[in-house]
Amino acid sequence: MGYIAVANEAMCRPIRALTQGKGYDTSRHALACFGGAGGQHACAIARALGMSTVIVHKYAGILSAFGMALADVVHEEQVPAALKYSEESQVEISKTVKELEDKCRTKLKSQGFVESQIALEPFLHMRYQGTDCALMCSGAKGRDFMDTFLERYKTEFGFVLQNREVFVDDIRVRGTGASGVDLGPDKEKAMGPPEVEKETKVYFENGYQQTKIYLMEKLSPDHVINGPSIIMDQLSTILVEPNCIATVTARGDINIVIGSGEAKKVGKELDTIQLSIFSHRFMSIAEQMGRILQRTSISTNIKERLDFSCALFGPDGGLVSNAPHIPVHLGAMQDTVRHQMRFLGSDLKRGDVILANHPKAGGSHLPDLTIITPVFYKDLPVPVFFVANRGHHADIGGISPGSMPPHSKHLWQEGASFKSFKIVKAGHFQEAELTEHLNAPAQHPGCSGTRLLQDNLSDLKAQIAANHKGIQLVNELIDQYSLEVVQAYMGHIQANAEVAVRDMLKVIGKDAFKRTGQSVLNAEDAMDDGSPIKLKVTIDTTNGEAVFDFAGTGSEIWGNLNAPKAVTMSGVIYCLRCLVGHDIPLNQGCLNPVTVKIPPGSLLDPSEDAAVVGGNVLTSQRIVDVVFLAFSGCAASQGCMNNITFGDDNFGYYETVAGGSGAGPTWNGRSGVHTHMTNTRLTDPEILERRYPVVLNKFSLADGTGGAGKFQGGDGVLRELVFRKPLDLSVLTERRVLAPYGMAGGMPGSKGLNTLVTKSGRVLNLGGKCSVPVKAGDIFRLQTPGGGGWGADQSEPEDMDTGELFVNNGADKPIKKRKMIMERGSVFEYQQQQHSA
Repeated sequence: MGYIAVANEAMCRPIRALTQGKGYDTSRHALACFGGAGGQHACAIARALGMSTVIVHKYAGILSAFGMALADVVHEEQVPAALKYSEESQVEISKTVKELEDKCRTKLKSQGFVESQIALEPFLHMRYQGTDCALMCSGAKGRDFMDTFLERYKTEFGFVLQNREVFVDDIRVRGTGASGVDLGPDKEKAMGPPEVEKETKVYFENGYQQTKIYLMEKLSPDHVINGPSIIMDQLSTILVEPNCIATVTARGDINIVIGSGEAKKVGKELDTIQLSIFSHRFMSIAEQMGRILQRTSISTNIKERLDFSCALFGPDGGLVSNAPHIPVHLGAMQDTVRHQMRFLGSDLKRGDVILANHPKAGGSHLPDLTIITPVFYKDLPVPVFFVANRGHHADIGGISPGSMPPHSKHLWQEGASFKSFKIVKAGHFQEAELTEHLNAPAQHPGCSGTRLLQDNLSDLKAQIAANHKGIQLVNELIDQYSLEVVQAYMGHIQANAEVAVRDMLKVIGKDAFKRTGQSVLNAEDAMDDGSPIKLKVTIDTTNGEAVFDFAGTGSEIWGNLNAPKAVTMSGVIYCLRCLVGHDIPLNQGCLNPVTVKIPPGSLLDPSEDAAVVGGNVLTSQRIVDVVFLAFSGCAASQGCMNNITFGDDNFGYYETVAGGSGAGPTWNGRSGVHTHMTNTRLTDPEILERRYPVVLNKFSLADGTGGAGKFQGGDGVLRELVFRKPLDLSVLTERRVLAPYGMAGGMPGSKGLNTLVTKSGRVLNLGGKCSVPVKAGDIFRLQTPGGGGWGADQSEPEDMDTGELFVNNGADKPIKKRKMIMERGSVFEYQQQQHSA
């Protein structure tokens, strides 16, 4: 039963994402079941989703084929519009709709349909100005398109935008020709009780129960079948679970009413099956928060690049679970939550929402704004959980557009800072005070307040809405299992991660002792300016504990490569999670066996006024390189996020660009991917060119930039942007001086290169960190670093049966290409859900 319960919960996650994540309450809907095996899981899944009705069609096993035979014929006509929705434009819209209706009608009539069989429905593809989330809105039966748009937007996102114009991207008319297929008369009603074919014992949660078996062909309308029972035919099998009642409809379909059931009571004691189920449920909460945030935000950074993270925290502020978003956010957010708990204490009340981004309050860098909301349950006076999310805002003021200045020396040059600000106080959004804070950087010399105030306000509201969704889901989970059980399994999940890390440390420590006579690991790497990062890991092989000591690391930098302490902790927890040999959630338990020592005043624990914008995106990657070097985990990846910012006084655009990942003892590095502490997407080229005054001239892999070896490092990328108007360009990058290291005899990856080609033909090397004015026609050319290789290169080609791919290209010897790798894992699954949903 445990395997089935875990499988059912895994199926519930995408259903929740597609329903609750879009504002639909599953309890108000019926579960339609199809497929030969679907009926065996339907009752359990409906109960888990809070649904009271299951509908199983009589041809559920071949429903798609049956549906195709009955389907109406649909013809659609659509034209682009690009109109502002207004009284003036409605005349043109009505005219276009009439033209499209005539085309649909003509097309359907040519297929043999008569006027009485044809139904026409107009649609407008509508969106708010400045957003890319367009909704297809129906004007059926003369309904006002704007009313439909506002209703749909409110349902999906939880709010509507005030004083924002609405645009119509497309006009569509759907014409439907009714098939008119006669399904025949209703079946005759039952004259007696249903005939039992046989009885057998079936194992349920409470043990074996006597279960009746019925054949679908012998059932008639009005037959009532009490669970537990099984209904079978040649196409499917339906399981009617205990406390459920099935009835046969006039058409011969099966309707099942889900009873409360006598489900196995879950206690506080550890059960491995329930541990897996709760892990799914906790992660599902974070995932649905992320979907709400992505859909309700308006900025390119959050909506398109997915530069945000959502997570659930325990009453002590420790990380419980997260969606696979941005690692540098997830490890640092618990420090932010705990800082607010220490700072506010009993002043943290219902209806309060906290905004923070300061490095000394657990922040990563200032553009990453964190929203924290306490979760109260019923009448309890203290929070029982916390939900939080962190999103990168395209501009919050400072000395340069995009708030990612390459040469900042003080924190105030990087934008607005918040240590602990109640953005919502007792349920009221503090817009005036928030606006004042966001414009505060303008009081400093050479600085501006935020250049995108409305985007900041809208995205912060979206972040608040995401937390609100998380609170609802946490309370539903507690209602289902009780607070004691939910918090108990929170502890079990953290303890599970802790045990996994302790076991891993014992193995690595014993191996180090066997090789060197001591359980000590050492590593050192440096930033491009020469600032060293040193690490000594002392492992206690008896208890599975370790001390990570960064003594000897360089001092605070007169620049912005200083990393807040929380960022260092993020790097450590991420590496520990990667080094564990099996799948565990990233949470506070990973850090419990570890003590981290960071010298105060170093670039990993700088002073309060230190600039840090580069530490989050660059130094964090070097921390990971140093930890993996100490543990001999894998060769260095590109070691950089390749931060590119451009803009002017009216806008700022920010992106991070992929590179090569490092090879390992059994794998080749991946090419053109984000690695380690970042996990964002790039803005789609169409959206980039539509929203911003640039043309994407080239975007491809930089062949040969990965380090050679038995296993090759991944290649970096080439990216060219052509500017269409004068702008300010800023680049903030690393690995332009020191190449990503190879390991075990593997060669280093290629260094990156930033080049500006002016309209007049000059080719300028911009170096690793630069801010430069550009003119229309200038080209910025970016080559990102490759990953290091692993192991000495093989002189002879390997056997073709190993899965390696070879090409000749006219050379004397075939060139070994990377293995075809089947993607898998939680991040891959999450990306697939993003694309499918």
